[in-house]
Amino acid sequence: MIRTPQPGILRPARDILDIADFIGDPVTGADFPETRVRFRNDRWAKTVGLADLDDAQWALHFGRFAPLAGSLETPLALRYHGHQFRVYNPEIGDGRGFLFAQLRDGEGRLLDLGTKGSGQTPWSRFGDGRLTLKGAVREILATEMLEALGVNTSKTFSVIETGEALHRGDEPSPTRSAVLFRLSHGHIRIGSFQRLATLGDDANLARLTDYALARYYDAPGGDDAAVRLLSHVTERTADLAASYMVAGFVHGVLNSDNINISGESFDYGPWRFAQVFDPGFTAAYFDEGGLYAFGRQAEAIHWDVVQLAIALSRIADQEALVDALNRFADLYREALVRRMLWRLGVAPKGAESDIGLVQSIEAALIASRVEIDRFFFDWQGGTRRAASPADAAYAEESFADVRQRLAGYQSARPLDHPYWAGEAPVSMSIETVENLWSHIAERDDWGPLYAHIEAVRTMGQAMLG
Repeated sequence: MIRTPQPGILRPARDILDIADFIGDPVTGADFPETRVRFRNDRWAKTVGLADLDDAQWALHFGRFAPLAGSLETPLALRYHGHQFRVYNPEIGDGRGFLFAQLRDGEGRLLDLGTKGSGQTPWSRFGDGRLTLKGAVREILATEMLEALGVNTSKTFSVIETGEALHRGDEPSPTRSAVLFRLSHGHIRIGSFQRLATLGDDANLARLTDYALARYYDAPGGDDAAVRLLSHVTERTADLAASYMVAGFVHGVLNSDNINISGESFDYGPWRFAQVFDPGFTAAYFDEGGLYAFGRQAEAIHWDVVQLAIALSRIADQEALVDALNRFADLYREALVRRMLWRLGVAPKGAESDIGLVQSIEAALIASRVEIDRFFFDWQGGTRRAASPADAAYAEESFADVRQRLAGYQSARPLDHPYWAGEAPVSMSIETVENLWSHIAERDDWGPLYAHIEAVRTMGQAMLG
C-alpha cells in the first residue's frame, strides 16, 4: 500500500506537449516579494534527482519558477470543466496553479510537478491566484498522513513563503502567503474530458484518451481505448474510495474537477480526518447537505466516474462503458476488505471470513465511538498488546464479535518496530492541525510541524513492517 521513495537521477520529460494545443494555456508565475523555503520533501526529491539542490537553487525553481532544464520552458495552466456539488461549471480551470514540469522517477513513471498559489491565470476569474501559508501547511499534513496510511496521494514537494499579505474570509486577515508544489502521477482531471465533450471536440477527446492510457496505464490506444481507460479509472477510483474509509479521511470536495484520471488523491482544501467512524461526518462547512460526507465518498467518487463515462460515450460504445462502470461496487468492496486487513496488520483468511471481520469492525466502531486510529493501533496484528484508554469499550458487547473473529487471524507484519511499543497512535485531528499552525502563526516556530511530520513518517515505516 505504501510506495517507498527510491533514489533516481534527473530525467526531465515534456510529454504534455503532445497535447498542449488543447489541454492548457502558457502562463507566467507571479513575481513574489520574497521566497523563503519552509518545506522541501527531500525524500521524494531523491526519486527525481532534485535532492542535491541547495536552498537558493530550490527557491529559484520553486519560488521564482526558473524552468528545469529539459522539461517545460513555459508552465501550462490546464483547461477543464467540472461538476461542483453536482452543478456543471464550464468556467473553471487552473486558476491559481499550473503544470510546471514533468520528470520520470527511477521506475520510469511519468510524474508532474504542479503548483498551487503561483499567481493568476486565464482561469482565475475573480481570484488572486494565491495560497495562504496555513493552506500550504494543511496540505503538507494531509499528504504526509495519507501517504503513511497507504493512500495513493500526491506528495507535497515544496512550500515557499512568499511575503504577501492575503485577505481571506475564513481565517484572520491579512494572513501570510505561500506557493506550494505537488509531485503527482498525472495532472489531468475528469473535468478535462468533460470540457472536450461539452465542446463537441471528439478528435481531441480521443487524443486525450490515448495520452492518458499511454502515460498513466502503459497501454496502447485503439478502437476500444475509451472503454479500457474507463475500466482502469474505475479500478483506481474504487480503491481510492476504500482507502479514504480505512484511513478515516474526508476529502471534503469530491467534485469531478478534483478527481485525477490516474486515481491519485490530490487538491486538499477543507479536508479532515474523522476521529470516530461517523458516516455523516463532513469536512467542509459549506457541505450543508452532506454530499461529500465520510460515508458517502464512494458514492460521490462513483458519480464522478459516471461523468467520465458520459463524456467518453461520444467516442465509445455506451453498453461497454456501462459494463465497465458496473464493476465499481464490487471493486470497492474488495478494496475495502484488502485495505482494512492491511491497516490492521493481519493476513487474509478467506473472502467470507474477511468480509465478516470488516463488517464487524465497522459496526463496533460506529456503536462504541472508539477512535479509528486508536483501534488500529491497539489491535495491530490482530491481538491486544498493552493497556489502552479504550479497553472498557473493547470489553463491551459491541466488540464481542470483533474479539471472536480476530482470534482466528495471524499477524501479517512484524511488530518489533518502536512505534508499536508507544502509548498512543500518531493522529491528525483538527486539534493537532490547529496546534501545529498556532506555533507558526504566533511564534514562527516550525519545530513542532517538522517533528510531527517525522512522527507520521515513522508510523509509515512501521506499517511497512
